[in-house]
Amino acid sequence: MASPYRWKQRSGTAVNTVIAHFRYRCSVIEQGSQRDETRSRIVEVAGTMLRERGAAAVTTRAVADGAGVQAPTIYRLFGDKDGLLEAVAEHAMATFSAIKADAVRAARDDATDPVEDLRTGWSMTIGFGLANPDLFVLLSDPERGRRSAAARAGTALLAERIQRVAEAGRLAVPERRAVELVHAAGTGAVLAVLAAPADERDPSLADDVLEAVLGRILVSGESTTDHRGAASHGRGRGNGAVTSAAITLRAAAPRLDRLSSAERTMLAEWLDRIAAD
Repeated sequence: MASPYRWKQRSGTAVNTVIAHFRYRCSVIEQGSQRDETRSRIVEVAGTMLRERGAAAVTTRAVADGAGVQAPTIYRLFGDKDGLLEAVAEHAMATFSAIKADAVRAARDDATDPVEDLRTGWSMTIGFGLANPDLFVLLSDPERGRRSAAARAGTALLAERIQRVAEAGRLAVPERRAVELVHAAGTGAVLAVLAAPADERDPSLADDVLEAVLGRILVSGESTTDHRGAASHGRGRGNGAVTSAAITLRAAAPRLDRLSSAERTMLAEWLDRIAAD
């Protein structure tokens, strides 16, 4: 007959194993939490330095001192200084994209005029770039932009704004081209303003660039007025009316439930061809 003490022994061993495993899991979670907290603190300190003193001031030693960690911690978490700057840029862009997402959502819910909403997005981006020059230069690096999920989210928000303009029948070029034009113009406008000496920078340059872009992407009759009251107009009529109609229908094509998926795909292809002419 088996001794009851052996069962107690085996049972006690199993319980101890479970307790040890639980303690290990708690330790791993705690370490992960501490790691995230340390990482966030370092990014915040580096971001403040970048914003207030420029990229040259962001050294691993200065950031480590400011965050209360050892320099090797930065190398372990970010690899090198460039990795740290990339994390700072990603954090800043993610925060800004969240603000823009709220604005886009509010504009759609409130049925805000789509062109005015596009102007609002432009002003937000220009203001962000001029207020954070070193950070904007980092974000404007094409290679870094391709790797950045936050940058892609920002471009998606611009595409959503452009789509609303197209749905309203007011876009004269294909949506993708409009997104490319506005994005390129916005980046170029900020960099052009920042290229001038600080005491000679003229933010109104960005306003003029916007009016030029709107004149290119909006249909005829979409008169735009800049801050000095000068009027500009979209593209001329003629074939432009057909193109605009194709662009408007193309924006709605994915939601045409009366058509099959294959039919919607074919319709979108036809409309893309018309819009590209």
